[in-house]
Amino acid sequence: MNDVGERLTRGLRVLRDDLWTTRAAPLPPFVWLRRLPHGHVILVGIGITLGGMAQITDEYRQGVNYGVLCSAVQGLAVALALWRPVPAWWLSLTVTVVVAMGARSQLISGEAEPDASWPWGGASLIAHAMVLLLLSLRVPTRASVAALGLTVLVTYVMEGLIGAANYAPTGPLAVIVFAAVVLVGTALRGRREARTQLVEQETITAEERARRTLLEERNRIARELHDVVAHHMSVISIQAQVAPHLVENPSEELKENLAGIRQNALEALAELRRVLGVLRSENPEDPYGLGAAGTGTAPDTPQPTLDRLDALLENTRAAGLDVVAVIEGEAPVYPPGMQLSAYRIVQEALSNALRHAPGSHVRVEVTHHARGLHLEVTNSRPSEPVRPSPGAGHGLLGMRERATMLGGHVNAYPTLHGGFAVAAFLPRSGTATPPDDSADPGIPEGLELIFPDDDDDVDDVDDLDDPADPADPGRPG
Repeated sequence: MNDVGERLTRGLRVLRDDLWTTRAAPLPPFVWLRRLPHGHVILVGIGITLGGMAQITDEYRQGVNYGVLCSAVQGLAVALALWRPVPAWWLSLTVTVVVAMGARSQLISGEAEPDASWPWGGASLIAHAMVLLLLSLRVPTRASVAALGLTVLVTYVMEGLIGAANYAPTGPLAVIVFAAVVLVGTALRGRREARTQLVEQETITAEERARRTLLEERNRIARELHDVVAHHMSVISIQAQVAPHLVENPSEELKENLAGIRQNALEALAELRRVLGVLRSENPEDPYGLGAAGTGTAPDTPQPTLDRLDALLENTRAAGLDVVAVIEGEAPVYPPGMQLSAYRIVQEALSNALRHAPGSHVRVEVTHHARGLHLEVTNSRPSEPVRPSPGAGHGLLGMRERATMLGGHVNAYPTLHGGFAVAAFLPRSGTATPPDDSADPGIPEGLELIFPDDDDDVDDVDDLDDPADPADPGRPG
């Protein structure tokens, strides 16, 4: 019972707030009534004033001054409903009650016209219907229904309980008209809100799509700058540092020039890191935009290649995984960008295994084909509880982007024994020409899956720290 009483009290409080207010609620610009000049609505109010005055003085046989005052207030309520519908509704209902109760004595005494319309006259019925329509276009549905209910209740009390004599009853007609206009107004209001929400959703979707496109382009530019430009600048710096030792008795001018070249290369690297940080600034876990979500620092050594896979595997074993490596074929001379991408793909796959399959057995296969490089990292079912791992869920997306940039592809799929596998093919040329099926054996077709709770960041590669990298602080936490 207490809950019912609280709900009733809360509902009455809401209705009081809806119907006992003087706040403004102007018509929105895309409602059809708003297209009509406000002067037209005011003209309707003037017509209601004239019609109501004629009914009060001619049919109800009341004074002219009284009729002018009441009908003017009724017309004012119609005009007021354009801006403040709730006060206009109260005003219209109050004037109607005052006029009806004043005409009741005239009807009972027989001084009024026989069969006069009561309690709603023609002008008052049209005025109140228009007010209810304008009200239902602006206020919540519950407020419109409450206003209609109170109007029906007042009509029933006047005609059914108080009553009069020698009149033509207009209560049923008024109730039907009022219910119809409230229904129409509520429907128009609902349609307007639905259109507004649709426009807002389309705007949000378009903005999100544009933002996503911008971020993808920025990430692509940052990755290319880092993987290519930064690597060559590092090489230039190292060569400039080593060059004086390759010349017997180098001159001071040569040393100074080489030192200047090295200094300029180092400054260019520092500036490049700043630019990459701006490009990836919306990724708090990757402030430098280098795909190093684990360390948060920019590496100072040359970019890793396939020759450093052994150190990566040792680091993974130290982190708690049983890793077995299988290498088939002789490694040709791959482009630097391809070697870096291959290293990063293996590193990302091992990082995912560490996160999502702790204690599992991992098999890393590196196969050198005539057409390119095939990589496959397969982990078994985890033997330890999987801990939640924060991130953006874009690890596999980063791997696919790297492979696509080189003309290859990446597939990820669950194994039959509860594990997971990541298979990648990178063409030897490193161009965007798709390889033949024969160059990519063993990769299941049509499997483009993701980890069930993959929460790695794009190019989340520094979670597996390279022991040869002095910028790496240690194993992942």
